[in-house]
Amino acid sequence: MLTDKLYSILSKDNTKALVVLSNKEHPVFKAHFPNNPVLPGFVHFEIVSDAFNLTINSIKKAKFLKTALPNQTLLYEKNGTQFKVYNNNELIASFSL
Repeated sequence: MLTDKLYSILSKDNTKALVVLSNKEHPVFKAHFPNNPVLPGFVHFEIVSDAFNLTINSIKKAKFLKTALPNQTLLYEKNGTQFKVYNNNELIASFSL
């Protein structure tokens, strides 16, 4: 799969998941923007699906404020069908399902 070994879930509960991304050698980082390793936005949906055991049927709204980079630790917060993604306490993305 495209996201195999792309991230590891360090901890999670019903409302939060702490995730660490792999290094820049992962194929996703090499393919999205060659020579500029960033996490593609769609992968955030895969991570919340995995971390919170969700099936995503539609995305109502998504806003990506900053890029997620290799080796970063991201915090995903869930509030109903709304999600926020943080890196070092800075909001980098939000979306509603």
